[in-house]
Amino acid sequence: MAIEMHPHPADPDDVVDAEIIETEEATRTARAKEWTARHRPQAAEAFAEQRARVAQRLQTWFTTADVTDAQLAQEVERRRRLAHQGQEAEVRGRVKALQAKLRHASQDEAVGLAPELAAAEAQLSVVTGSEDADRMKVDSRSLSRARWAKKAGRLASAIGVAVVYVNVAAAEPMAALAALGAAPFGWWYLSRPLVGGSVTQAGQADEMVVVVDQATGEPIPAEKAFVPDTLTNLGRVSLIKRESGRVQGEADLVTALVKAGIITEAQRDETHLAGVIQPSGPGWTATVELPRGVKASAAISKVEDLASAMRIKKTRIEMSADTSDEGHEGRFVLWVADEDNPYGTAKNPSELITAERWDFWKQGVPLGADARRGRHTLHLIWFSLLIGGLMGYGKSYLARLVAAAAALDPTVRIVVITGKTGPDWAPLRHIAHRWIAGATPEIIREVLDVIGVTIEEMQDRGTQLDRLYEEDPESVPEGKITPDLAKKGMGPVLLVVDELQELLDGAALVQVPVDEDRDPDAGGRGKTRSGRDLMVEGFARYVRVTRFVGGMGVFITQRPDADSVPTKLREVCAKRASYRVKGDRSAKMVLGDDAVAGGAAPHLLTEASRGVVVLDQGSDDGHATLKADVIDLPEFKEICLRGHQLREEAGTLTGDAVEYGKNHATEATARGLLADCLIVLDRADVDRVRTQRLVDLLQRHNPRYGDLTPTSLQARLRDAGAGTTRKLGPIDGMANPNGYTREQLADAARK
Repeated sequence: MAIEMHPHPADPDDVVDAEIIETEEATRTARAKEWTARHRPQAAEAFAEQRARVAQRLQTWFTTADVTDAQLAQEVERRRRLAHQGQEAEVRGRVKALQAKLRHASQDEAVGLAPELAAAEAQLSVVTGSEDADRMKVDSRSLSRARWAKKAGRLASAIGVAVVYVNVAAAEPMAALAALGAAPFGWWYLSRPLVGGSVTQAGQADEMVVVVDQATGEPIPAEKAFVPDTLTNLGRVSLIKRESGRVQGEADLVTALVKAGIITEAQRDETHLAGVIQPSGPGWTATVELPRGVKASAAISKVEDLASAMRIKKTRIEMSADTSDEGHEGRFVLWVADEDNPYGTAKNPSELITAERWDFWKQGVPLGADARRGRHTLHLIWFSLLIGGLMGYGKSYLARLVAAAAALDPTVRIVVITGKTGPDWAPLRHIAHRWIAGATPEIIREVLDVIGVTIEEMQDRGTQLDRLYEEDPESVPEGKITPDLAKKGMGPVLLVVDELQELLDGAALVQVPVDEDRDPDAGGRGKTRSGRDLMVEGFARYVRVTRFVGGMGVFITQRPDADSVPTKLREVCAKRASYRVKGDRSAKMVLGDDAVAGGAAPHLLTEASRGVVVLDQGSDDGHATLKADVIDLPEFKEICLRGHQLREEAGTLTGDAVEYGKNHATEATARGLLADCLIVLDRADVDRVRTQRLVDLLQRHNPRYGDLTPTSLQARLRDAGAGTTRKLGPIDGMANPNGYTREQLADAARK
């Protein structure tokens, strides 16, 4: 049988045209290219963002920015404790083994084992007692080493993984290809969106902390603000450099008190802060509540020990009793500066330099600023001031501030007594009622007379006050002088006594008759007393009896010992100031025992503390340490000249200043004449001149010489120190006339 096969006719609908297929493929390709081109920038941007995230995460990981200081500190602390425990276990095991041997050893063996056991037990005691808070705390150096070690460990781990992968790829290529399958997952994990847009260290604050200075109320810049660290508040870690005085919370401060011997370890839990540690000027302050039975004065006396415990200079610490309403004998205030010399080295000019007038009653004496930038003023009405300290640290500058404020108040009468001559107090001659300089026997007797006369005058003023009180009680409240009475001629009297030690030494060589009656036991000679005793009694009596009638004293000495600062005088001076001294004994000589016990410490000032003074104003506020303002000698002279003018206008220029003013005016006129003579000679370009021609030149130079004649000119030049005329040689067509040479006049002007 034969089979015949015929092909089935094709359905027209099943026929696919090759041209149509080709056209559709081209369209899809074009659309794909268009879509790709449209999304390529977005894809590139997304990929770039992913790369940035991956790079940031890798950088964060390799630089250990994801590990906080707290975590590092805990890790270092844990390792130290583990190492300590291992060391302790090892030593304890050795001790137990030696004890077991000793129990079963013979007598001869025991002799050798006993020292070994004693040494092991001593080592165990040291190891057991060494795990304290300070040893386990982590300083900045240890923290830095730990962070670098972690960085190195992570880098080594990455290198190790790369080395293992290369070795596996060389041995088993298929396994290496399979490992590459994890790469997309790793890329996705590392390129995840960052929280907040950046990788931040755990616990790091994003907001700026604004701290306000408690003293001024002004915000402190963030980089300078003091904020105690939370970790250290827990007693776990100290991240501050060792040389810094900023303790990290209450725990660190109490530890420093223990190390300084102010409290014992057993009293740690009884010691706490009243309030919190807070910024105060260029430093920080804290009020410390001591355990019951521990006095604040005992703590204050150990300021050097506390400085050692805090690893800072003693000049950065101020300790004082808490005089607030809540304060008591077991509480003190601690202030620690940020710098070793918080007072600075620059001079601070006094505002008195530019003041035209000053009210000594109301405005007092502007002294200067303390380390916290707080200004201090001295009110001396009704009080006297004792100033002591080593030579060259600023005693005269402080007294000059007082004198300058008094000079600019025309109601204040000034009496100056200085134990040595010199320019320091010379400007006051323009206004001083009495001005005495030196320590010779004659001057010592004059000083005693002046003090006696001044006391008598002040007592007479007291009599006037009694009379005024009877006539008009309201004009004399409390029986004292008032600013109104001062303006009427009953002004305060300021006694300035400089170089007290020189005056007392000079007075010790003088015997002063005290009784005109003859003493038969002394061979008919009159009784005498040491001038020193009389001087001390005179100064002390002046302070005591003239206080209520406006008497004030400023006593300055540069040798603060029992001889230079007599107790009788020191005790009547309610206000005292001390510059640097050597030893607390000298500090007590000037300021008194109570002030030094309360924290006043001029003996702790250093060579860099020039101009820094410890002032005790005798009030409940205690003492203050400050950098005094400065008035240099030329500026002081200008102030005194203004004071002279003010007193002339007010009619209060009296005593020595009146006579000195006349002499000074004559001297000034003579110097002015010599200066004018030199000017006219230089203008005429001559070095010698006849008397008549010099008269002509002066009259053309200034009309005030209109009445000048050759005879009067010769007399005035002779009084000015130029001498008489001399032969000039041939000049002006004359053979050898008389006249003056420029050299002659210049020599007189220089005298």
